[in-house]
Amino acid sequence: MTTATELISLMQSMQDEEQRRILTRFFKTGKGQYGEGDAFFGLRVPQTRGLVKQARLDVPFDEISQLLHSPWHEARLCGLLLLVEEMKAATPRRHDHPTLHADRRTAITDFYLSHATRANNWDLVDLSCPYILGTWLLYPLADGTMPSRDILDRLAASSNLWEQRIAIVSTISLIRAGQFDDTLRLADSLLTHPHDLIHKAIGWMLREVGKRDIATLRTYLTLRHREMPRTALRYAIEKMSAPERASWMQK
Repeated sequence: MTTATELISLMQSMQDEEQRRILTRFFKTGKGQYGEGDAFFGLRVPQTRGLVKQARLDVPFDEISQLLHSPWHEARLCGLLLLVEEMKAATPRRHDHPTLHADRRTAITDFYLSHATRANNWDLVDLSCPYILGTWLLYPLADGTMPSRDILDRLAASSNLWEQRIAIVSTISLIRAGQFDDTLRLADSLLTHPHDLIHKAIGWMLREVGKRDIATLRTYLTLRHREMPRTALRYAIEKMSAPERASWMQK
């Protein structure tokens, strides 16, 4: 078994002061900013992934919980990436029965959701939720029924910014499976959100829909482009031709 203390000690031994200063600015840790007070060792993501690779499937939930409650950003990322590895191990392969490891997937997802507010910066959300919650939604439960998508709406209705971002960004896994309805519904529910981190996430997910079905994106924009935050619209149309982008922005 690998413990949280051991992993954090390894991170501390790898700390980089120059990189720490860069990350502190990049992730908006100043007073009143969305990452206010967050602390960094100064590790790059590949370094954290390297530690996760060594410890994967060897860190129990109680130790992952300690990582997620750490004040150190990289420790929380480590905990989340360990959960991603747990979900990968519990995901059926092509020739497996789809209910294989269903209870384990549900346990991982429940644990993740119970700690969702500890994914308290956009990178922590984006590197975890599609591969945990998003994956869970794509496979049947132990009784053969599909998980309810209501969890996405509950998260979107949360007062917590990070839970709201988890809701919309998790749908990228559904989009990749050719399922767009949840993304469009959540985009509607979050269109009036005041924070640009949600505007960017909405636009990003709509762009992903457009990569797979441009007609669906155009239909959505026809109905919603006037009320969309400009940031969300710019992100959504980013892969379109320059003339079409200009046309949407001017409508």
